[in-house]
Amino acid sequence: MKVKIVNHSPYPLPSYATLLSAGMDMRANVDSELIIKPLERVLVPTGISIALPPGYEAQIRPRSGMASKKGIGVLNSPGTIDADYRGEVKIILVNMSGEPVTIEPGERIAQMIVAAFTRVEWEEAEVLDATERGTGGFGSTGSQDLPGRVSE
Repeated sequence: MKVKIVNHSPYPLPSYATLLSAGMDMRANVDSELIIKPLERVLVPTGISIALPPGYEAQIRPRSGMASKKGIGVLNSPGTIDADYRGEVKIILVNMSGEPVTIEPGERIAQMIVAAFTRVEWEEAEVLDATERGTGGFGSTGSQDLPGRVSE
């Protein structure tokens, strides 16, 4: 699938690192080093705008290397870029480490995955069909045989 992209940065287009990569690396389009203080969040420009076809979204996700080496994550992850958005893609980074972290111009800061989605129409009902899980919420699957489990 071909997708139109405008690149206002001096850096390469988002690209897959390997043949089997799901995400494309996104780069920081900053003029100089960007220092992110501990627990600080910043909106980092990428310099790119995209035109996704109907039925697709782009998801912005953290890079595992940034998380493990620098403590940098992506807030509201995955961030969604809708098919009708034509503005610059910007990425909300957060420093979860105890030290300031430097982001270099052109550094790979996140990954973008383009995915199809399905729109639904709600059908109001009085009750829902029964399932084995039922109303079991957070942490309820796979823990039925654990001693001391409290049922809802």
